[in-house]
Amino acid sequence: MKKNAMWVPVGLAVILMAGTTASARGNGLDNRIHKLAARFAAMQQNPDKRVPADLLRQAQGIILLDRTKAGFGFAFQGGNGLAMVKDARGIWSPPAFVSADEASLGPQFGGDQNFSVILLLTTNATHELTHSFVNFGGEARGIAGDQSVGTESPAVPMPATLVYGDREGFYAGIAMKGGTISPDNKANAIYYGHAVTMNDILFGQRVKPTAAATELAQKISQYSQK
Repeated sequence: MKKNAMWVPVGLAVILMAGTTASARGNGLDNRIHKLAARFAAMQQNPDKRVPADLLRQAQGIILLDRTKAGFGFAFQGGNGLAMVKDARGIWSPPAFVSADEASLGPQFGGDQNFSVILLLTTNATHELTHSFVNFGGEARGIAGDQSVGTESPAVPMPATLVYGDREGFYAGIAMKGGTISPDNKANAIYYGHAVTMNDILFGQRVKPTAAATELAQKISQYSQK
């Protein structure tokens, strides 16, 4: 009996440690949402870089991406972000975490931090997010100062998208580009407490928005006003 009794507090300690670890990971993902929200707010407060309010109102979906590029000769750009879609009532869904990567070949050097806002202007575009990946192959982008505005012509059709970027740093080169945005299934499972698909989060109403997600949705709605 004594031997068995000794295992009770040990087992309880393991359970408590597991719960604490999961909570810490969830808080880390809350911090990711807060960071992306802060970068979006900073961009919107700059008249030369902000996304126009009328386009935010038209958007059926939005992707916020924070990426870093560095390389000499061969470059790799990686990062993470989140996606949200708007329902028929104009209410934003909880965020689904995504990851991004891009590889380049060609003469190039430097380093660059790139925050991007991708607007999805049609429901067809938003449903591309339920695919296992979205391939950004052919890129066409207009640049005004440090602001990037344009459209994407991806290898996997993702119609009616606009990209706004707020770049920091310096990067120069001629490159063959290829990159993807894909679901961050691990982050989504940790954040919502169980395995969920992009469809579950964005369209299926299988999860509830957290306080951090609600704050971000309010910020997007705020900047959608004239």
